Amino acid sequence: QVQLVESGGGLVQAGGSLSLSCVASGRAVNENMGWFRQALGKEREFVAAIHWSGGNADYADSVKGRFTISRDNAKNTVHLQMNSLKPEDTAIYYCALDRRSAYGVSRLVAGYDDWGQGTQVTVSP
Repeated sequence: QVQLVESGGGLVQAGGSLSLSCVASGRAVNENMGWFRQALGKEREFVAAIHWSGGNADYADSVKGRFTISRDNAKNTVHLQMNSLKPEDTAIYYCALDRRSAYGVSRLVAGYDDWGQGTQVTVSP
C-alpha cells in the first residue's frame, strides 16, 4: 500500500509561483504519476502527468508553458512547479499514482488508483 502526501500549497497573487511536492511512502514508486485539481463546484481535472522514467510528460492545455512536472525516484517524490499563476488556477491539487503505468501517461481520473489528500492553491487577482 502506498501513501501519497502533497505539500506546498498556499495563497499567492496572480503572476506568482508555487512549487508543489508529493511524497510517496510505503514502498518504492516506479509507476506513472499525475497531478489533478478540483475547483469548488467543478469536476476533478487533469493538470500534468509524468512517466515512471521521467522521460515523458503531458500537460493540460490550460497549464502548458506555465507548469512543469518532474520526479525524483530516489526520493519517491513528484514535483509540480507552477509559474505565472492565474486566479483560475485556484483549486485543491491532488497527486495520483497509476499502478498499471502503460507507456503513455493517462489524463483520466479513472486511470489512477492511489490519491493523496490534496493541497489547496489559492491565487488572488
